Formats: sequence, C-alpha cells, structure tokens
Amino acid sequence: MMEAFQKGADGVYVAGCLEGECHFIRGNLRARKRIEYTKKLLDEIGVGGERLEMYNIAASDGPRFAAVAREMHDKITALGPSPIREAITNKKAA
Repeated sequence: MMEAFQKGADGVYVAGCLEGECHFIRGNLRARKRIEYTKKLLDEIGVGGERLEMYNIAASDGPRFAAVAREMHDKITALGPSPIREAITNKKAA
C-alpha cells in the first residue's frame, strides 16, 4: 500500500472477503488492522488517511465491486492529486 503511495498513487483501496467468510480464517481481519494503522501513518505524513480504504465484498458480488470502484474513484477525484505525486512531478520538472 505504502509503495503505491510512494510511487504517486492518489488513492488505494483493498477489497477483502466478507468478515467471517474468509478462506484464510482471519486474513481479512488482520488486513483491516493494517489498513487502520496505515491510514494513521498517511495522516501523520500529510498524505491523508482518507485516501486509503478497505471494503469487504463477497467474491460473487461483481456489482458491489464495481460500485466500490466508482465510489473510491469519486472520492479520490474530489480529494485531488496526492501530495506525493505533486512532489514527484515538481521534482522531475526541476
């Protein structure tokens, strides 16, 4: 996740299994904790934790996956470019 932001991603979302239905037993619960920790880090470094989200979606729910992608796209569009991407762009221009 952090590598995506480091390379200039404006936002990232993680799709995990529905809680209690993960093939990896607690994999999605551990992922949720990592997401929350990373959101705090993003806030601390000035990128903004709101640029990272986790969604729990059933593997068979394609329409929900598409709706989440649109929702995240709209959210990131409203937030604008990542401060890291702007810094990368300005560094290359210099």
